[in-house]
Amino acid sequence: MSYGYPYQQGGAPPPGGGYPPQPQGYPPQGGYPPQQGGYPPQGGYPPAPGGPAYPPGPGGPGYPPAPGGAPGYPPAPGYPPAAGGYPQPGAPGAYPPPGQSSGLGFDALAGPPQPAAQSYGQPPGGYGYGAPPAPGGYPPAAGYPPQAQPAYGAPPAAGYHPPAGYGAPGPYYQASSYPQAHKMSNPQQLAAGMAAMTIATHGTVKAYPSFNAEEDAKILRKAMKGIGTDEKSIINVIGHRNNKQRQDIIIAYKQAYGKDLIKDLKSELSGNFESLVKAMFMKPRHYDVYCLERSMSGIGTDESALIEIFTSRSNAEIKEIKEIFKKERKKDLEKALKSETSGHFSRLLVSLCNASRNETTSVDQGKARADAQALYQAGEKKWGTDEATFNMIMCSRSIPQLRATFIEYHKIANRDISKSIEGEFSGDIEEGLKAVVETARSAPAYFAKRLYKSMSGAGTDDHTLIRIVVSRSEIDMVEIKQEFQRTYSKTLGSFIQGDTSGDYKNLLTTLVGP
Repeated sequence: MSYGYPYQQGGAPPPGGGYPPQPQGYPPQGGYPPQQGGYPPQGGYPPAPGGPAYPPGPGGPGYPPAPGGAPGYPPAPGYPPAAGGYPQPGAPGAYPPPGQSSGLGFDALAGPPQPAAQSYGQPPGGYGYGAPPAPGGYPPAAGYPPQAQPAYGAPPAAGYHPPAGYGAPGPYYQASSYPQAHKMSNPQQLAAGMAAMTIATHGTVKAYPSFNAEEDAKILRKAMKGIGTDEKSIINVIGHRNNKQRQDIIIAYKQAYGKDLIKDLKSELSGNFESLVKAMFMKPRHYDVYCLERSMSGIGTDESALIEIFTSRSNAEIKEIKEIFKKERKKDLEKALKSETSGHFSRLLVSLCNASRNETTSVDQGKARADAQALYQAGEKKWGTDEATFNMIMCSRSIPQLRATFIEYHKIANRDISKSIEGEFSGDIEEGLKAVVETARSAPAYFAKRLYKSMSGAGTDDHTLIRIVVSRSEIDMVEIKQEFQRTYSKTLGSFIQGDTSGDYKNLLTTLVGP
């Protein structure tokens, strides 16, 4: 929705009108830029108060126009208008009369689309807005008089695309256009547009601009050669390269020295620092496979890791995970999940592993209301719980559609869907369904919560801490840090520094950023 520029004290337009103008609004026909004879007038600039024009044009007349109609700046009906002030309401080229809608603001929701015009409105809440308007927009770069402008730009037309490395964000951040007010014919459409709106995200680790794989390989070789290890040099290199660049370093290292970089690093490092470095050199989906295998090996199962990965990866990413898992582990991932889990939780994971969630960005409000009613009937309204209905809706609907459904559910049940899940389920299935809700609403908030839990209480869950920092550093770590500070009133970096130590701490804080 575009609300227009805020009114500038002493500038145009005055209250009652809005920018961009409606037909017959500002600028009036024949306004800026003026045709021949406009500003600057041929041969002169506006004079000082009470003085002649400088420099005076041939014949002497300057600005403002001399009595008698001598041509000045600018010819009527330009801007500013001739003596007498702005045109009266209702006159040609004037602003809308009092009481008549300008076509901007909330009244635009029920009106027809406005004529095509560039409009930089106040941006909706969220991240990832574009640059300020380019010179030449409103106000004109050389106009009279230039006004101070807000620092907002228009939202990017196709969302944010993260740099190469961990790939595009999952289904929660797919590129989509922001809903425009003139497309919303009623409040229901507006709610659907808000549910479908996605948020651009930003990683803290980006491609190093002066990257040289051979030079980085040389630095790493020197850091590990001889007695002792130069951990600081290792951190300085790998902590400022994205995943794709790290893969290039592996190749350059072997090409130059005939040795495997990962094996050399493992022989020189130890503990959590070694685990973090190894994770950073794995390709994203290979690292997911490694984490899944680890969560299902040995005694017991790390159900939280399974939930985190399957609820935060896109269909394409899950399909790639399944292919790699089968090729490298010689197992079928779905069968492995069934062997390690049971009951309704196992069915939830199998459905997510099927990688067939609807990933469109449009919202069907009628379906949202129907699904909300079905969830209410399957839980709060029923003696017992119909788990299959919850599984079907949570695992099949698109993320924007789920957001709309959760809004409708609250209207029907007068209760948040998460609270209903807590009352109807328990154990791993409760955690799994709540994770679907939380990641649908805000993946950064979900990961901020996971990071907090990994470092709060007795001891540190280093596996979770490493997994989230490595896997999200190129996707949405900026937003995760913002959510962390907003929720816990402490920076993520300070939390990491207080809970870890040594080279492990230094590399984690390098990845997370200031």
